[in-house]
Amino acid sequence: MQDIKIFSGTSNEQLAQNVAKKLDLDISALTISKFKDGETCCKVADEFKVIGRDVFIIQSTNKPTNDNLMELLIMAAAIKRSGSKTITAVIPYFGYARQDRKTEAGMPITAKLVADLIQASNIDRLIVLDIHSAHIVGFFNILVEDIYASDVFLEYLKSNTDLTNAIIVSPDVGGVARARKYSEFLSLPLAIVDKKRDAPNQSCVMNIIGDVEGKLAILVDDMVDTAGTLMQAAKALKTKGATKVIACCTHGVLSDEAGSKIEQSEIEELLITDTITPTKTYKNIKVLSVDGIIAEAIKSLVSK
Repeated sequence: MQDIKIFSGTSNEQLAQNVAKKLDLDISALTISKFKDGETCCKVADEFKVIGRDVFIIQSTNKPTNDNLMELLIMAAAIKRSGSKTITAVIPYFGYARQDRKTEAGMPITAKLVADLIQASNIDRLIVLDIHSAHIVGFFNILVEDIYASDVFLEYLKSNTDLTNAIIVSPDVGGVARARKYSEFLSLPLAIVDKKRDAPNQSCVMNIIGDVEGKLAILVDDMVDTAGTLMQAAKALKTKGATKVIACCTHGVLSDEAGSKIEQSEIEELLITDTITPTKTYKNIKVLSVDGIIAEAIKSLVSK
């Protein structure tokens, strides 16, 4: 492990520090600054320590999405020109993942564009965490390791939650495969929220498929953005007789006032991870770290 170098962008510096600590490494020095016109500038502090090394860059592409994405690409370019052997981008939260298909005439497939940009910047491998659409991996011609935060949530649930009368719930049909893994591992039944999406970031819960009456409902999703889907699902579950609703969402995007709205919602506890650095704390939102999962993924790649 001493032959690799870990670099951090500015989007999740604390997560990068935690991952490096678990690997018994330090974050390699890198200067990131901006010109007055907003252009990003990057400089590797000691390029001689990068020559011939396997490099890992930890950087999520959350808000400000474009700045963080460009920062990642520029870091990769600087490190490549410093003589690195390989570059692996660790992107805990992969921005633009929801733009993975052409939904209307005249629209691009932006996730494919981002994939092309990443490959053009001489990044050799990718580690992502609970990417929104699994088929995005097919947009790349490089190795992509899509790892999962489920172990973090499952360990927390088993240790801190009474699961004797619980049920796993997918907030939509598209998330059934993800929720089924939780139900199988915990030996719990599965329910599905059937919803109709009227517009981006808006949803309308229509029906609950499954018996949730008298049960603890555990919603499982990959992200929570405006929280509209989650809150409407929680409300529908309580209407159908669920005694309590908690939720597990890997990426806490929490746009606008989502966090405050969740505090006032039917959701008694929301579990998220630190793939996106939280900017505020909320009474019913708990942040779990994925540093161990990422560290193990890096070890696995290094040993190959």
